[in-house]
Amino acid sequence: MAQTETTLGETGIWYGVYLKGKISSKLGYYGEHHYRTRNALDNVTSFMGRRRQIYNRAGLNIFVNPNFEIVVGPTLVFNYTPDKEDPRYEKVTIEPRIWHQWLFMMPAMGRVKLYHQFRFEHRWKQDNLVDSPLEYTNRYRYKFFAYIPLNTKKIEPGTLFFSPSAEIFMHSGESIVNNPFEDFRTYNGLGYVVNPNVTLFAGHMWTLGQRPSGFQYRTSHIIRINALIGLDFRRTLQKLPSINLGY
Repeated sequence: MAQTETTLGETGIWYGVYLKGKISSKLGYYGEHHYRTRNALDNVTSFMGRRRQIYNRAGLNIFVNPNFEIVVGPTLVFNYTPDKEDPRYEKVTIEPRIWHQWLFMMPAMGRVKLYHQFRFEHRWKQDNLVDSPLEYTNRYRYKFFAYIPLNTKKIEPGTLFFSPSAEIFMHSGESIVNNPFEDFRTYNGLGYVVNPNVTLFAGHMWTLGQRPSGFQYRTSHIIRINALIGLDFRRTLQKLPSINLGY
């Protein structure tokens, strides 16, 4: 029987911009845009040294009610070579996805706001090794997270807050036999609400991922630096001139 093995596989820094804008009381735009680095090839604890991904996610945000939102849309990921000097690898591969998400917002428990997020991704993936086949896989994600204001009673401009989360990833596909568990992530971050439209937050993420063998695992330590930008397009739409169609 194979013995379970766990190794440190990667460190990195992920920079992200999250966009959320309202078009109407029921519809909006949601976007995530990331630039991700990983450790140098010869130093797993360096956090920087190689490009990892450029990650663009967009979606139509549907506000079902004050406690439930749905998002659906496309994703385009650019996966960079793990070794730019090695001719066995493509410099970059493109990974398109379709994704949808359900977000449940729990009633506030005192100062604490709790969330349940279910995300589903349908991916067309290709390894960076030259001539690797294109593979279709599905990914299933559940995240539980919270916002906890530290210096005010609620989240508002001037609030410093703590945001912990835990997320589990499962996946399926033709080649996924021994490793249906893809990833587990914990994230602990601090945020600051600059104004009603801009929130800054950063923190540390630890991950545990299952390798194809099923008994080997790898961990990673990631520093995440993010900005959340909220927009209200309804004000702009109201200012647009009306169009006379002639009837």
